[in-house]
Amino acid sequence: MNDQTLDGSDAPGGCPVAHGEGFTRLYGPESATDPQGIYARLRKEHGAVAPILLEGDVPAWLVLGYRENRRVLDNPLQFSRDSRIWRDFNDGRVDHASPLLQMVGWRPDCVSQDGEPHRRLRGAVTDNLQAVAGRGIRRHATHFANKQIDAFAGEGRADLVADFAEHLPMLVLTRLLGLAQGEGRSLAESCAQVIKGGADALEHNDRIMGILGELAERKRAEPGSDFTTGLIGHHSGLDDDEIVQHLRLVLITAHTTTSNLLARVLQLVLTDTAWLSGLVSGQLNISGVVEEVMWNTPPLAVLPGRFATADLELGGFPIKEGDLLVLGLAAGNLDPEIRPDAGVSVQGNQSHLAFSGGPHECPGQNIGQAIIETAVDVLLHRLVGLRLAVPPEDLTSTASTWESRLDSLPVEFAV
Repeated sequence: MNDQTLDGSDAPGGCPVAHGEGFTRLYGPESATDPQGIYARLRKEHGAVAPILLEGDVPAWLVLGYRENRRVLDNPLQFSRDSRIWRDFNDGRVDHASPLLQMVGWRPDCVSQDGEPHRRLRGAVTDNLQAVAGRGIRRHATHFANKQIDAFAGEGRADLVADFAEHLPMLVLTRLLGLAQGEGRSLAESCAQVIKGGADALEHNDRIMGILGELAERKRAEPGSDFTTGLIGHHSGLDDDEIVQHLRLVLITAHTTTSNLLARVLQLVLTDTAWLSGLVSGQLNISGVVEEVMWNTPPLAVLPGRFATADLELGGFPIKEGDLLVLGLAAGNLDPEIRPDAGVSVQGNQSHLAFSGGPHECPGQNIGQAIIETAVDVLLHRLVGLRLAVPPEDLTSTASTWESRLDSLPVEFAV
């Protein structure tokens, strides 16, 4: 067993992580340009689990192995989502203003809790997601996709990230949550900043919370057939804070993951002619393309966070009670133990980690997929001769700790 620990209690020569010595930072310039390179190097150096530093040089374990990710996701009794047991935070080593807390800090929402509290809150979310999903997700997605395309259809060229994928999911979400459509673009930016982290994350989170608090107040006075009204009236009896926190949870996670996934699906379709011709001819279903992307470039590369409930072993490392673990979904999906040849298609295999797993598996995945499938279908029908305007190798991405986003997707088409 490797004798390295996050707190240095069993490590020879004191605690390297407390001083940031020799531990890889999962944020900053290197991680922004080559996250896959970092995962590969960490796997080579450490194996299925690696000690890393998060924003602010906060120590954590990055789970790289597919099987190890599954073990963590499927065992909440050993790996809790409740950050109130996080040792470094409780010992005062994490600043209360840290942007990291926007992703891993405790909130009165279903992803921060386990057991019965989790079941109560998640039930309210899933019940109302199912309700709104039956009220025309594809109709809303079709409407807003056409509206987005109308803005650039006469130009013969567009950036399908900035002009399409970056805002479309939020426009659909504003309709589902009962928000004003005009708030969609600025909320999309605020959600992106919360996920990105950095100095502005707290300010953008406060802005989101203010808008959602006003939304909840309005829907109490003027209920409708939307997700917010459904949460307010759910038999689980959510209090005011729980309602707003779940609106935040759905807004940020649904938008950022769906917009990122949509951009990656479009990238694959436009850089691989076999995918594009298969879709246009009807020989391929868009769900197959989405599946391929979820294996190779999942919308969340790293999932926050789990906390060890006791001293235990994972991937040959001694994990201490209260240690923070973050789940390498992208690394796990490319684990050579389960995918010795990453170039082999995974069509038909839905066992990827992209939607997490276990009790906290993403409850809104069908809504996200419906938005993506509709958006791609509308785009391919509206834009004749759609093609990439730059060589595929010119496309770039920028990563944060949690995700890697396509910077732009320049295309040309007939007018």
